[in-house]
Amino acid sequence: MSLEGKTALVTGSTSGIGLGIALSLAQAGARVILNGFGDASAALAEVGAFGGQVGHHPADVSDPAQIAEMVEYAEREFGGVDILVNNAGIQHVAAVETFPVERWDSILAINLSAVFHGIRLALPGMRERGWGRIINIASVHGQVGSTGKAAYVAAKHGVIGLTKVVGLETALSQVTCNAICPGWVLTPLVQKQIDDRVSAGADPQQARQALLAEKQPSQEFVTPGQLGELVLFLCSEAGSQVRGAAWNIDGGWLAQ
Repeated sequence: MSLEGKTALVTGSTSGIGLGIALSLAQAGARVILNGFGDASAALAEVGAFGGQVGHHPADVSDPAQIAEMVEYAEREFGGVDILVNNAGIQHVAAVETFPVERWDSILAINLSAVFHGIRLALPGMRERGWGRIINIASVHGQVGSTGKAAYVAAKHGVIGLTKVVGLETALSQVTCNAICPGWVLTPLVQKQIDDRVSAGADPQQARQALLAEKQPSQEFVTPGQLGELVLFLCSEAGSQVRGAAWNIDGGWLAQ
């Protein structure tokens, strides 16, 4: 498929899942706007190697005003946002009664509220141009719970609910809204959980396999590249009647 002439904005895309999705979109010919903190030069070079226009905006997506600035940048420099991938996310693990209030607030702001703000700001342009794809990176934790992850699970459940509403509100248009629900992907967030097990005395390989074995029957990580290919499908004509869906890509996690 070709996404030439389309502009994709991927939040949290200077590494991990977001970068994998950005690479797939660039390879399909889309112009790509990366988002993330710190030095983005390596990610810009990697995505730019496919020859299309690429940019970066450092918006802190916990701040609605900075999200607005990022969408304005996309409109000014790229002609608007045709494909919005809400990927940015953070995690903290603690029991409910000891969960730090500031961590709860920051996780809800980045993992849920930022998705709302990105959609509300990008959707009018999509409607005006007569085409758009909104893809929210949720999680299997948008459909099931795990101990210690109250804020993350609450936010991801919220993302799936928001996806359904936007999917219905855009049903008579050429704009679609869907969620992708990955299982374990070897991102920095997941690596930290492996490292915590190693710190507690586990062998690194055993820690990795134990994490997978607890939840993911395939005992293999989902890859950012596989998520990127699913994003491309949802952007294609074949995906045009996938609306308000929460698509599992989880090695069998939710089949149990």
